Amino acid sequence: MTEPIIQKKRTSGLARLRNYFLTGFIICAPLAITAYLVWSFIEWVDGWVKPYIPQIYNPDNYLPFSIPGFGLIVAFFFITLIGFLTANFIGRTIVGYGEDLLSRMPFVRNLYSGLKQIFQTVFSEQETSFEQVAIVEYPRKGLYALVFIATDTRGEVNAKLNEMGQETVSVFLPTTPNPTSGFLLFVPKADITLLDMGVEQAAKLVISAGLVAPEHEEVTKKLAKGAAKNK
Repeated sequence: MTEPIIQKKRTSGLARLRNYFLTGFIICAPLAITAYLVWSFIEWVDGWVKPYIPQIYNPDNYLPFSIPGFGLIVAFFFITLIGFLTANFIGRTIVGYGEDLLSRMPFVRNLYSGLKQIFQTVFSEQETSFEQVAIVEYPRKGLYALVFIATDTRGEVNAKLNEMGQETVSVFLPTTPNPTSGFLLFVPKADITLLDMGVEQAAKLVISAGLVAPEHEEVTKKLAKGAAKNK
C-alpha cells in the first residue's frame, strides 16, 4: 500500500525540480546573453578607441588594472562633440566639403549615401517608421507573413503603381530568426490586415519562429505556479 504513495512523491519531486530548473533557466539565460553582448560591445569599442587615446590621458597606464568602458565613454563624448560642432555654420560647411569629396568617389559615394539615409530615417524624430504590425499573404495565397508597416509608397514606385490603379503601402517583411534582414514589399492597402500587437512583440514572434506569441509571454509565472502547486 505504501509503494504507490512513495512513487507519487518521487514523481512530484521530479516535476517540482524540473519546474525550478526551467524557471531559473528562463531567468538566467536572457540575463547571461544580454551581459555577454553588452560586454562584447564594450570590449569592441574599447579595442577601436583606446589605441588612439594619448598615453597621458589613458588611465590604464596609471592603474594596475584596465578600466572597461573607458573607450566607450570617450567615443560617446567625441560623437556628441562632433554633433555639437556640426550644428553651427562652420561645422556644417566642413561636413558639406567632406560629403562633396565623398560624392566624387565611385564606390564610396553609394555606400555612404545609402548608410546616411538609413540612419537618418531610423533616428529621425519626425519619422513614424515601424509603429504598426500587419499580416499579408506571402509568398502565395493561403500563406501569411508578418510585416512591419513603414509608410505609404512614395516616389517613382508610387507613381507607376498609381497608374495601374494600385494604392500601396511600403512594408518590411523580416526573416527568422534575424529580423534585421528581410524584404521590402509594396502591398495594396486592401491586402493588409493590421494587428494590435506592438513592434517589440512582433519582433519576439519573428525571432522565436512563432514560439513566443504575445499572449504566451507569462511562461515564467506559469512554471513558478506549477512548482508551487507541486509542493
